Amino acid sequence: MSIFKFKQFEVDQSGCAMKINTDGVLLAASVSHQKPTRILDIGTGTGVIALMLAQRFNQAIIDAVEIDEEASVAAEKNFKKSIFSNRLSVHNLSIENYNNTEPFDLIVSNPPFFVNDLKSAEVKKGIARHADEGFFEMLIRKSSSLLNDTGSLWLIIPVKQADHVIDLASKYEFFLTEKINIHSDQDKPTFRQMICLSKVELNCVESDFYIYKSFKNHTQEYKALLKEFFLSF
Repeated sequence: MSIFKFKQFEVDQSGCAMKINTDGVLLAASVSHQKPTRILDIGTGTGVIALMLAQRFNQAIIDAVEIDEEASVAAEKNFKKSIFSNRLSVHNLSIENYNNTEPFDLIVSNPPFFVNDLKSAEVKKGIARHADEGFFEMLIRKSSSLLNDTGSLWLIIPVKQADHVIDLASKYEFFLTEKINIHSDQDKPTFRQMICLSKVELNCVESDFYIYKSFKNHTQEYKALLKEFFLSF
């Protein structure tokens, strides 16, 4: 299915190696911030995270960075077709080469995470889902330089990579302020973590989130989180 319809927008996934997935929508729906005015989405892919954030934060200007040319073209089309088009823009370049004129309040990313793992046979998917050694340190360092003094960085990544990122945080003036452990269901271990790294030191809040209560039957918390976006809820 190339067109994915949401309540307030739709996403054409044609040409995108990485399609809309649970990680991305959970991140976009879970990010907390009082009132961000400038947001950056790193590795936007189809643009779905940026679009969801535009719906949630109706005063925010959102920039999106995407290294894959076809994906950035798709994201731009999706942005232009949306009712949020005047607040969304995409830049086809790597995050290392991106520079902003004004600092961001919030940065979000559903990044590549298979560091040092077997590369995908599909080159495009490999770019979207694999990272070389040092990628996460670059991401943390760059995000720190792009945020304002009270800004925060939200990521969704596997536990192993989350532990690595948390270890790096203090090196770049970040504090872990929130951690959400994502489980398929009550009987499964954590398979992803959403973490918030903030420039402001606060007590860390940790919680668990369950996607299913039984086979193909979503939990109420999952439905409540995504009811403003999914047509099925």
